[in-house]
Amino acid sequence: MKTRMLRNIPVSEVGMGCMAFSHGYGQIPDEAYSIEAIRNAFRHGCTFFDTAEIYSPGLSRIGHNERIVGKALESVRSETVIATKLFLHGESGSVYRTVRSHLEDSMERLRTDYVDLYYLHRMGSVPVEKVAEAMGRLEEEGLIHGWGLSQVDVDIIDRAQQVAPLSAVQNIYSMVERDSEKRVIPYCMEHHIGFVPFSPIASGLLSGKITPQTRFETFDDVRNWVPQLSKSNIAGNLPIVEMLKTFAEMKHATPAQISLAWMLHKYPCVVPIPGSKNRERILENLGAAEVELTDEEFASLEETLNGLKVYGHRGLGGF
Repeated sequence: MKTRMLRNIPVSEVGMGCMAFSHGYGQIPDEAYSIEAIRNAFRHGCTFFDTAEIYSPGLSRIGHNERIVGKALESVRSETVIATKLFLHGESGSVYRTVRSHLEDSMERLRTDYVDLYYLHRMGSVPVEKVAEAMGRLEEEGLIHGWGLSQVDVDIIDRAQQVAPLSAVQNIYSMVERDSEKRVIPYCMEHHIGFVPFSPIASGLLSGKITPQTRFETFDDVRNWVPQLSKSNIAGNLPIVEMLKTFAEMKHATPAQISLAWMLHKYPCVVPIPGSKNRERILENLGAAEVELTDEEFASLEETLNGLKVYGHRGLGGF
């Protein structure tokens, strides 16, 4: 698989969001299944794996997902890029010591003595300049190789960038969540910051496998709250799915792959991290890196997409 740069960090063109092995999509798989799925993704060319300290069943405890990722990648640690995230719940004492304490706990769970990419998961009450200063120190000390922010707009990004250069911004982005195209992605391109879309297949909507009759699991399944996935909005968004199916047939690909190939073609700084707890879907998503759109195909896809209405919106203020 080709590589792209998150400022100073080379990663596979498509990464892997590991959250679904612990949270967000109902019943989680056995740990052994999850570990093998992650290792299999690596064997198929994925070098970029995304987790967070908070990912756990029902978000009820710290570190569940990090431990799985750490076990899966320990034997190939030097060949992989691990990104994880921390929450700051408020300012009490040294921000640097607080961030470093979170990082040290994550490193222990991840079975590593450094983290390639360390994100602030969401903005809270701590000024971003103080977070940036702490991250810059950790980078100087070699404990992290780069840092990032998640679910932020340009004003916050620019304030952070003035203190310590960012490696990546991780925002929601897909064919049905395009807010970041207005300001965030152009800023990232101008300042050589990687842009890492989470939910790039819109929680499965763009895979073509969800219909208005689809019923999601009742426990810990974020799809029950995703605006595009209400019964009426699924029906409203079907023209987008049908468009993807048409392009997929033409390119001998899948709708999910076309949706990922679209953003890869559009922006050289973009590295999507689709997530799934299904091994076959994981490999399908990684296969998007092999789907190359011509300029004419991309223009046709973009023109058609721009003419279709999107029903439902999460945005930067969403979960």
